[in-house]
Formats: sequence, C-alpha cells, structure tokens
Amino acid sequence: MDLTRRSLIAAGAAAALPAPALAQAPGLITKPIPSSGEALPVVGVGTARRYDAAPSEAERAPLRATLKRFHELGGKVIDTAPSYGQAETIVGELVGELKIRPGLFLATKVGADSKEAGRAQIEASFQKLKTERLDLIAVHNLRDITNQLATLRELKQAGRIRYLGATTSFDNQYADFEAMMRRETLDVIQVDYALDNRGSAERILPLARDRGMAVMINLPFGRGRLFQATQGRPLPDWAREIDCATWAQVFLKYVVSHPAVTCAVPGMAQARYVDDNLGAARGRMPDAALRTRMEQFIDGL
Repeated sequence: MDLTRRSLIAAGAAAALPAPALAQAPGLITKPIPSSGEALPVVGVGTARRYDAAPSEAERAPLRATLKRFHELGGKVIDTAPSYGQAETIVGELVGELKIRPGLFLATKVGADSKEAGRAQIEASFQKLKTERLDLIAVHNLRDITNQLATLRELKQAGRIRYLGATTSFDNQYADFEAMMRRETLDVIQVDYALDNRGSAERILPLARDRGMAVMINLPFGRGRLFQATQGRPLPDWAREIDCATWAQVFLKYVVSHPAVTCAVPGMAQARYVDDNLGAARGRMPDAALRTRMEQFIDGL
C-alpha cells in the first residue's frame, strides 16, 4: 500500500486540489473521550509494521522525522502494541530523544493468555515506552479478555494508566466483541473501519456511542484496495466541499466524520504522510448526505 500511495502523491500534483497552507491552518479538529471529556485530535499515528524493526540510524531517521512533524502539527495519539515487533521500543526511544512525551497520548495493548503473562507484558510495555504512566492500554483482539480487563482496572485504579479498552480488526470477532461491549465498562474500543470496509458501522460503532465509549479506528485506509482503486483518478468535484487535497484526506475524512468515531490511527512512517494525513483533521467534514455519496462512489469503482 505504501508504494501505491507514494506513486499517487508523486503523480498527484496535476490531479489533486490545492492543499490548505498547513502553517496558517487552525488547530486540529478534536473529539472528546466520552468517559472524561478529554479532547483528542481526530487523526493519530499507527505503528504496526512500519515501526517493527529499525536497527540502523538510516532506518530510524524517517521515523524520528515523522514523530517530530506529528508533534509540531499538534498530533497526540500514537498507537502501538507488543505484537508490533520492536515498535514499542522504537517509539519509546524516539519519543525520548525528541523530548515530546508530555504532549502525547500513548496507547498500547496487551495480548496474553493468562493474568500472569499479561502483567509481565504490560510491565515490559512501560519499560519499552520509557514512561511511568500510559494513557491507554487495550486488550488486543479479545485475548483472555476477562483476566486482562481485571488487571487493567487495577492499573487504572492505581493511576498507572488513564484509560482502558479492547480492540479487534476482524469481522469474525464482531459478535463476541459486541457481547463484550454490552457487559463491560470501557473507556475506548478500537475497531477496523474504512470507506470500503463498513461492517463495524452496522452495530459496533452505534453501540459504542450508546455505551459512551470512545472509538479508535485501525486500518482506516482499508487493506490496500482504496489507493489501488483510485490510483491515477482525479479527485471528484465534491472533494472541494470538504477541503480535501488528496485521496488520503478523502478516506480519512469519511472515517472521522462518523458520529461515533473519536480518532483514526493510520500508519505513518514519513513526515510527508503526516502533512497529508493531518490535513484530514482540518477544514469541513462530510455530512450524512455526502458520506452516502462517498460510499456510492467507492462502491462503483
């Protein structure tokens, strides 16, 4: 997907609309976490795959530049997980080098098969991320959900984490995920949702809104088809109505304009992608009618 998007950006000058001047743009659009009212920018950074291994300075430099630019533009949410290879370690080291921890919302996950293994994994996350307090830990893909949520509640009570939650990125888990959401009290859920992957909008997203749970979105660009389907295509006229300069902004604005969605966390490993993606956290958002039109457009490709 990165290669496809890279070619789109390189070739898109003639097809794209003029981009808003980032330096003069107002602050990023935010949405509140329902359980606290704390406002988060609607676009954050995901670290799956892109941050999983960067042993050399040449490999780390673009990641450092990415997080630096993200912070400069007002970004906050960085989402990672122990299962993302070395991502926690790399994020922790780069955040420390840049001295930007106080301005960030660090989110990670726990994915273990016993309470003891979960505790060990969580302690390792604190060490790798080089912080005494994490903003969010979520149970990854419902793994040992009862035991892990019990641990997270203990940590929240002790003040070591600020929020707790649960994640999924697989539609075959939706029924179990929905049942869990109905019986548990969570601050945040994370689920997959994109313009070409709208299954979670049927029940998961409305339920989160009803239950007062913030929603983080993984895979907001889908699983590659969106960029492939729109490669070489000019932006439709309606993109001007929502201040979109690129296809990435179209895709992200569709996601974060959903009433239940708090924040999307697309992968970003280059500073230019930060400029592009955070453009989706500015300007006008699609209303319900335009969202339907966007769906019809992508379904017709």
